[in-house]
Amino acid sequence: MTRTRTVAAVDCGTNSIRFLITRKHADGTQVEIARRNTIVRLGQGVDETGRLHPEAIERTRRALSAYVDEMLHENVSRVRMVATSATRDASNRDDFFAMTRELLGRIQPGAQAEVITGDEEAALSFAGATADIDPARGPFCVIDLGGGSTEFVTEHAAISTQMGCVRLTERFMRSNPPTEPELIDARVFTRERLSEARSVVDFADVGIFVGCAGTFTTLSALTQGLGEYDPVCIHLSEVAFADVRRITEQLRAQTSEQRAANPVISEGRADVIAAGSVVVEEIMSAIEQASAQRSFVISEKDILDGIVAGLSRTAN
Repeated sequence: MTRTRTVAAVDCGTNSIRFLITRKHADGTQVEIARRNTIVRLGQGVDETGRLHPEAIERTRRALSAYVDEMLHENVSRVRMVATSATRDASNRDDFFAMTRELLGRIQPGAQAEVITGDEEAALSFAGATADIDPARGPFCVIDLGGGSTEFVTEHAAISTQMGCVRLTERFMRSNPPTEPELIDARVFTRERLSEARSVVDFADVGIFVGCAGTFTTLSALTQGLGEYDPVCIHLSEVAFADVRRITEQLRAQTSEQRAANPVISEGRADVIAAGSVVVEEIMSAIEQASAQRSFVISEKDILDGIVAGLSRTAN
């Protein structure tokens, strides 16, 4: 008889480190045990210096250590951690990977963070984000808006563009709130990256645009007027472009302190979501130019769900 399998996935990006624990029972049912998200800003200053800041590595170490403690408590037998944009080109990346090897080794000897290929990252993100959506509503385009990059993924094509909420904040939007010249520069940069995306992914062939990761999920919570961040209400919500634009305009007019006072905006996101809103607005404009679609479906699931699905299939 197949025994119970408890596995965990960790995704460390430019802005946040997230993890998921699932348990697969002997009858084949899979239960989500824990899903966490911690803003650590690992990509702090990387765009300018090419190095991971020691304080950023320490923030990430503390968050990952807490995740590992929870994995031990839940008897996780296998773990996989992926690291994306912030670690790809950092000159001191070995310090980061050594830290992850030390902590993850408590769960599975030899485990450490890995930088996966763009193709694998795309496939895992697509599988996770669309897992709960009726395939008949496709074709899908998954848009994963992170801190350093934004991925556009369909069943047959994918591209990672170097635009994200942290990257745009550090490069262009340094005032609080951002100034009009800063916004113009950020939009020009974003449109250039979107031109790259549209050369690979044909927006006209898409049935549903699926938004995932913190900027999109937070915008859904704000659009719905939620009093607190509620993943159940956010997952598979459909948000109209017009409603999103109303919220993004408000966010850019506010200071980061005013945004932080909203309970649905998590700690550490208030100072970068204005830049994320610029990216989302430009994506909406590009979609409107290419298709009749006027809404996003928001998914709480993403690359983490794709990772645990693979671990559950291969666990002994």
